[in-house]
Amino acid sequence: MDKQIIFMKAALQQAAIAFENGEVPIGAIVVFKGKIIARAYNQVEQLKDATAHAEMIAMTSAMQFVGGKYLKDCTVYTTLEPCVMCAGAIHHAGINNIVYGAKDPSSGFVSKTNNLFSKKSQIRSGVLEKECAELLQAFFKKKREES
Repeated sequence: MDKQIIFMKAALQQAAIAFENGEVPIGAIVVFKGKIIARAYNQVEQLKDATAHAEMIAMTSAMQFVGGKYLKDCTVYTTLEPCVMCAGAIHHAGINNIVYGAKDPSSGFVSKTNNLFSKKSQIRSGVLEKECAELLQAFFKKKREES
């Protein structure tokens, strides 16, 4: 099985935890040398913190793991296209590899900026896109039904 699919499944597991906790179901992991060094899910509601996105929490954890503020040679896997805030943090952490599942045309960094990452950066979209999108759709359907 393709490693990108294996890693995205790990991010989806994190997104499922977010779903169970009433958070927008987005999960992220950070991979270094083929191993997951950090896992996280959205905790915006739980922490009452608009910056508590899965990618931000995963990167903070990964930085603690490596003992520094740069995550060179790491890859971020996230179930939804990162927002501009998260993409900026990914850039400042020195990460040049981003893999995401579902696209976010309204808030995703690809539609908002096209010059944040260098030409050496590798950005791959659509990995398990259907599964990632279906989890988000199920969450928002549930929220509408509860209102």
